[in-house]
Amino acid sequence: MTDFLLELRSEEIPARMQAGARAELDKLFRAQMAAAGIEVGDLTIWSTPRRLALIAKSLPEATAAVSEELKGPRSSAPPQALEGFLRKTGLTQDQLEDRDGVWFAVIDKPGRATAEVLAEAIPAIIRAFAWPKSMRWGKDSASSESLRWVRPLSGIVAIFGEELIPCEVGGVASGYATRGHRFHCPGEITIGSAADYAEKLRACHVIVDHEERQAIIRDGAAKAAADAGLTLVADEGLVIENAGLTEWPVPLLGRFDEAFLEVPPEVIQLTARVNQKYFVVNGADGKLANGFVCTANIDAVDGGAEIVAGNRKVLAARLSDARFFWEQDRKTTLADHAKKLDRITFHEKLGTVANKVERVGNLAEWLAKEGIIPNCDPVLARQAAELAKADLVTEMVGEFTELQGVMGGYYARAEGLPGAVADAIRDHYKPVGQSDEVPIAPVTVAVALADKLDTLVSFFAIDERPTGSKDPFALRRAALAVLQLIFAQSIRIRLRSALAMPINRVAATQIVKRYGAQKTEFIGSLGALVQSEAEAKALFEEQMERAKESSPFLDEIAKLIYEAHRGLDYLLDFFADRLKVQQREAGVRHDLIDAVFALGGEDDLVRLLVRVKALQAFMASDDGANLLAGYKRAANILKQAGKDIVIPAKAGIAGDGKPTITAPAFAGATDVDKALLAALDTAEPAASAAVNAERFTDAMAALASLRAPIDAFFEGVMVNDPDPDIRAYRLGLLARFTGAVHGVADFSKIEG
Repeated sequence: MTDFLLELRSEEIPARMQAGARAELDKLFRAQMAAAGIEVGDLTIWSTPRRLALIAKSLPEATAAVSEELKGPRSSAPPQALEGFLRKTGLTQDQLEDRDGVWFAVIDKPGRATAEVLAEAIPAIIRAFAWPKSMRWGKDSASSESLRWVRPLSGIVAIFGEELIPCEVGGVASGYATRGHRFHCPGEITIGSAADYAEKLRACHVIVDHEERQAIIRDGAAKAAADAGLTLVADEGLVIENAGLTEWPVPLLGRFDEAFLEVPPEVIQLTARVNQKYFVVNGADGKLANGFVCTANIDAVDGGAEIVAGNRKVLAARLSDARFFWEQDRKTTLADHAKKLDRITFHEKLGTVANKVERVGNLAEWLAKEGIIPNCDPVLARQAAELAKADLVTEMVGEFTELQGVMGGYYARAEGLPGAVADAIRDHYKPVGQSDEVPIAPVTVAVALADKLDTLVSFFAIDERPTGSKDPFALRRAALAVLQLIFAQSIRIRLRSALAMPINRVAATQIVKRYGAQKTEFIGSLGALVQSEAEAKALFEEQMERAKESSPFLDEIAKLIYEAHRGLDYLLDFFADRLKVQQREAGVRHDLIDAVFALGGEDDLVRLLVRVKALQAFMASDDGANLLAGYKRAANILKQAGKDIVIPAKAGIAGDGKPTITAPAFAGATDVDKALLAALDTAEPAASAAVNAERFTDAMAALASLRAPIDAFFEGVMVNDPDPDIRAYRLGLLARFTGAVHGVADFSKIEG
């Protein structure tokens, strides 16, 4: 068994592409080896800015001989069929085997030297390599057949044991020679085998293991800060990026002018990180200090003093720009900035960002007024919503889009706006992921919830729903964020009512786009009270009667609103799916969520989840499991029976739409029948009252009381009795039973 080394050397590989390149090399090498019948174990794959390296340990010296069997035509087939098979296999007829009238070819393939396989595989890997971006170079680059690589490929080292694997691709031939550090050791280095590769490069100031370089940067940057009495602000992404930019990393601490600390710390950190790849540091007080850590790629003779000085000048220029943006943006109030939002299109069917801001403001104010968000001032909620997107037109957010919201919060405080408004502007995008902080301040929650609900309802209203893996408007993330906001503080919100307002406003926006401002008197009817297409149509009929408007306009309006409200139905189903995803880790069963959602009308997600958890506890009990079995048996019988059912009503209450046999008057009823009917008369109202009072555990207890009577019913009577009256009566009992169960959950959705 022999080790194999492959190094592909080029000009600088962008740091962001190196992890993907390592995975691609792993995939392509394994595929080539598998095609040749060579089993590959663990691979070591490293990257630096100038090279990709692979070490495969313990490869066999040669592949095993294999025998391949091919089935041919029948021996009675026309001669042309046999001739074609012989051409395909390269054999003669006397080399074939006749097995029960069918020709078979047995082809023995001798083993191949692994070195020979590698010599063919290396060019194939290089040519098949997928880079996010690649280039051609040199005199051959005019041809579309020329080699593409991320940067010009300059060297190939391919050694199997101590044997060179000869190969050539794009004019670059393999050899034993590589190069060390560009400045410390620019000459050629001869590699003898995979065993001495890493250490020979280390001796020439190249640490080929990217994880080792990351550790040097991570620990070295923290030490450089600590030596100065500071604390490094951890940034693992920056660690990885700096490791991808250096072959011999040396973290160095520098200082910048304290006057720049008047700029918000997030701006300083982003300026240092994005533009210069620097770490920032905190002082003993935990606040951002006037220090930075850069990562040099050399051991400087002066200890890095000149490098730090140069980086300080560059950072000072960047921070000067940031300070200029900070000062310029504050010369205009957020309210005046917000006036420019009507120049930014949110979506061609949904109008401008200003239209969205209006919808969010209406919804946030409504959430506060209705007490859905407790202790929330409606005036502050609307003010915060109207200013939340204003920083999108500022210079600072134009430079650093990551700071949207954050800068709005700073500008609001600098302007002297209420703290609750500033906080809401800053945090209204949160949470942006499952691990992100969930806001709890009332005004912030109102704006954050309104913003996300509006986004969801708007795109569903225009039929822009996520499909498969595609979710261009991040609606799945928005829905999960809504769930986090609701469950963090048990917010009691009826989604259908809450979403009626933005649904209608979306329809209004489309009406304006289609008919123009002259129809605004009709659009005014699309307020929070319009919660369905039918209600909207009724309002428009009133106005049209007064205005003598033509019916085609009414029909078009009704169609627009109908389509928007249909999107709301899809959205509620979408929330059910997201709820199942969110609750999966908490151990909540997805089928039980479906069972409660299927009843319809349950759009208070806090109430729904409490109900689901009570149902899950019930289904884990013997009573629940046995009741489910009884339900499924009853449902199957009813399905086979069709509609020929008489529903036994409570004493003195008539049936609905057909003659009903009441228990006391039905002479054929047995004691078992009567016991089930009596149990239903007690359990149905008890379960219904418990559900209405949100005492879901009591509702489950009421259902549990049906277990013994239904078990006794199935054991003690024949449902499909020959007597049609008795059969109809007992089918009716089962219909009453399934109806009682459905008052709590749709048991047909429950697995088991």
